[in-house]
Amino acid sequence: MSQQRVALKNPTGWFAAGREVSRAMELLSDGAFKVYMHVCLTADRSTGRMKISHGDLAVALKKSRRSIVTYLEELRELQICRIESALNQHFAGHIEVCNPFWPYVKCRSDHQERDKTLDFYVEAIRQLLAARKCVKPVFNPADEKLAAQLLGEHVELKQIEHAILLACARRYVALLNGTAVGVVSGLRYFSSAIQEVRTLQISQDYWQHLASRVGKFEQQWSSLK
Repeated sequence: MSQQRVALKNPTGWFAAGREVSRAMELLSDGAFKVYMHVCLTADRSTGRMKISHGDLAVALKKSRRSIVTYLEELRELQICRIESALNQHFAGHIEVCNPFWPYVKCRSDHQERDKTLDFYVEAIRQLLAARKCVKPVFNPADEKLAAQLLGEHVELKQIEHAILLACARRYVALLNGTAVGVVSGLRYFSSAIQEVRTLQISQDYWQHLASRVGKFEQQWSSLK
């Protein structure tokens, strides 16, 4: 008896779920696997990459934003996805399924991928520094070199954002108390704060509170100039 040929009901919009998906299913919690499958069905087939926002994912998957953050962290820690976090609510982040969990052959070379990732990383840091009034808006080749080093050490943009907040909070206190004068210059100024933040285990609520304090410090300092 000949085997009946299987036909697709819908020839478009499907995803090749094979060994890669089976492996992810063994590793992930139910919620994280749901995020992974959403990305697989939505991402560009040639890159395994797509833009994301916590809000959009929460709506699409009917989950809370806090749950989405937890699931994305699980995907990152298990090295199933690479995640470039959004700088704030006005920017979209990016997620990319790593090669061992993506069944399609990606089009770009590793060299092109590194260049694209570094460009994004450098621009993100540039924007984080430019957002602070106590930082001189200059990003020189030495800063770019340090940024490339931080990327090579797998320092997350969120950690750099927190380090800039922490160092700027301390700087504003010094400026307001008259123990420091003028703005700071260069990413190197934040090196020690970056290393400090990498060792800390602090809730997101604390960083949100610190961001609010830094905003108030900036207003006070600006009114004195």
